Amino acid sequence: SSVELDSSVDLAQLAEKCAGFSGADINSLCRDASMMAMRRRIKGLNKEEIMNLRKDETEMPVTQADLLDAAARTSSSVSAADVKRHEAWLKEFGST
Repeated sequence: SSVELDSSVDLAQLAEKCAGFSGADINSLCRDASMMAMRRRIKGLNKEEIMNLRKDETEMPVTQADLLDAAARTSSSVSAADVKRHEAWLKEFGST
């Protein structure tokens, strides 16, 4: 299933915050951000009220704030040394 992005989302700004992130880091960030809207929607509701929500009431777009909050809580799993090794490998062997 796809996640809707709010019109406030600026992917270029988000990309700047994700320098050095691996694909797995970005996946984690996006997963966390996509849950934030749901957390806001169910905040203060009891279990029965949550269970009675219609599907369309739970499908909320991810905002820039959601993504930036998630980025602030996500740490890069790629070290500077890893990046240097990868760049050296690319320089020596190239990519296809």
